[in-house]
Amino acid sequence: MKVAYVFLTPRAATYKLGQMILPQLEAGVHGVEVVGMFFFDDNAFVLRKGDPIGERLAKIAREKNIMLMICDACALERNLARGELRWCNPDGTGRTEPGHCEPYNLVEGVQVGCFPDLYAALAGNPPDQVISL
Repeated sequence: MKVAYVFLTPRAATYKLGQMILPQLEAGVHGVEVVGMFFFDDNAFVLRKGDPIGERLAKIAREKNIMLMICDACALERNLARGELRWCNPDGTGRTEPGHCEPYNLVEGVQVGCFPDLYAALAGNPPDQVISL
C-alpha cells in the first residue's frame, strides 16, 4: 500500500513523524510505501536546514523517493520561502497561473506549493491512502 502524510496538527512533525514514522522508515519497518508528505503550520519548522528531523527526513526521502512539500502560505509566513502565494492573489481571489514561490533555508528536496501542486506532484505515483496527522 502507498500512503501520503499530511502534517497539520500541533507537534505532528516533531512527535509523530520524528519519533514514530521517521525511525521506522530508517529501519525499514514502517510497513507501507510512503510516496509523499505535506507540511502545514508550525510543522513546517522541521524542514529548516540544520534541523535534525528535517535533515534525517531529507536523506530518507532521497533514498526512498518520497516527495516533500511545504504549504506555500505557511512557508512564507515563517520565512521558509520567498515570493508570493502560488494560487491566491493578494486580495484573496484565486489565480489561474501560479505565483513564484521558492524554498528558503530548507533541507534539500523540499518543494513549496499548495493543493494543485500537491496533486500534480503525486499524480505520477499516487497514494492509495492519505493520512492526516
